[in-house]
Amino acid sequence: MIKSISIFISFLVLFQSINIHLDDIIQLDELIKHAQFHKQQYGDNFFVFISKHYGDLKAEHSKKHQEEKRDHENLPFQKHLVTGSTTAIAIRLYPIQMETLSFEIKSEKADNFYYQMPYTSLFKSGVFQPPRHA
Repeated sequence: MIKSISIFISFLVLFQSINIHLDDIIQLDELIKHAQFHKQQYGDNFFVFISKHYGDLKAEHSKKHQEEKRDHENLPFQKHLVTGSTTAIAIRLYPIQMETLSFEIKSEKADNFYYQMPYTSLFKSGVFQPPRHA
């Protein structure tokens, strides 16, 4: 369950980062219908259709076929930017000057641990005693 939720959220972030929204996915049937119309009317294959509506031939096609303007507005992936959602990022790089830092690590070993005999009788047997140096 956790894996499926994480995969869903990952795809959601991916689609939003490349500006694909839910309404674009819902409008895919309009894309298919309009592609079939272009195939019947003009004899275009799918790649020419994509070029006419999303690629190099878009400006020329929109000038010649003003009667299809309403159909073109209903196609998915036509909304490039939503008003108010643009973000400007400015990055200024400063030259980094590397300084050599020298430092000294002092290790003072203070032995502040000492063994004290316990006051209970549980530890008087040899089993619970710490190891002794020979």
